Amino acid sequence: MRAEAQNIVAEIEKSLELLRQRMDWETVQHRLEEFNARVEDPNLWDDPTRAQALMRDRQALVDAMAVHDSIQQDLSDNVELIELGEMEEDDEVVADAEGALRALRDKAAEKELEALLNGEADSNDTFLEINAGAGGTEACDWAAMLQRMYVRWAEKRGYKVELQSEEGGAEAGIKSCAYKISGHNAYGWLKSESGVHRLVRISPFGKGTRETSFASVWVYPVVDDNIEIDVNPADIRVDTYRSSGAGGQHVNTTDSAVRITHHPTGIVVTSSEKSQHQNRDIAMKALKSRLYQMELDKRNAAINEAHENKGSAGWGNQIRSYVLQPYQMVKDLRTQHETSDTSGVLDGDLDAFMAATLAQQVAGKSRAEAAAD
Repeated sequence: MRAEAQNIVAEIEKSLELLRQRMDWETVQHRLEEFNARVEDPNLWDDPTRAQALMRDRQALVDAMAVHDSIQQDLSDNVELIELGEMEEDDEVVADAEGALRALRDKAAEKELEALLNGEADSNDTFLEINAGAGGTEACDWAAMLQRMYVRWAEKRGYKVELQSEEGGAEAGIKSCAYKISGHNAYGWLKSESGVHRLVRISPFGKGTRETSFASVWVYPVVDDNIEIDVNPADIRVDTYRSSGAGGQHVNTTDSAVRITHHPTGIVVTSSEKSQHQNRDIAMKALKSRLYQMELDKRNAAINEAHENKGSAGWGNQIRSYVLQPYQMVKDLRTQHETSDTSGVLDGDLDAFMAATLAQQVAGKSRAEAAAD
């Protein structure tokens, strides 16, 4: 086997070893048997919340084992193909198998990163908020572009996307929007997107000048039912108001929108579905999630660095720059990861940026340390 192929095999085996470590491989079969025994308990669904948590944990273990076994099997198959091709001097078979190994290396590296999503709430669903910042109409249009970008990213991953609230811009785009995104590790992946995003482009609104716009993105986990977050009724104000959605795929006009203000922290959350009762429930869950996120921030400031540096959506607070003119470049200012495929990024190709940030956080680097590298 050629040296390049041997190096690729070594990288894949290293990723497999990390996956086994994260799963505690020596006990994994025993834990699965325990899960299966508990699932067969006829009284399990007497407590639906407990049952759902158990089923979710069991499925996560089954999925992790399946990923490991699939990579291990593909590795063995392609190594055998290379050895067979070399014995028979079939260069085409060898080339195809080496190409498959390269793709497998990328898959293994991605799963290795996913295995590191073991924070307290990484596996949870998530709330995502986007707010237009400095730049007027340009910023509102930029916020709408980010809205589309994250929806496309989530849909590509097979996540469920639910629009919670939206406020349109005066002339174009949106002033703000909030989503609930549901799926395994939704928060773990999206948490790296919290911060200010800066756009540089030629204005599409007839000015013909190069404009800089800002929008903020804030991500916080959906709090599980088994996590207790106490909210003093005296600390909140609940307002109802008319929400004027844009129609079509957006939220319909309703008189039942709810806004909850938490006085001690200044947090404001909204929901504008059709039912006022449903809106109050959604908004309270969002508020509890925000409060929970604040507690996570306090406990782990390094991991939640973007939240630490939260400020106005303008100069000095940005985490990522999107330049469409005079050249094409998207660059993350924390990891220095960049690409010239701006259209791909704006169409939801964000995994490489998220992976780079996750790898940096796992390595224990601060934003300042990364910038100094």
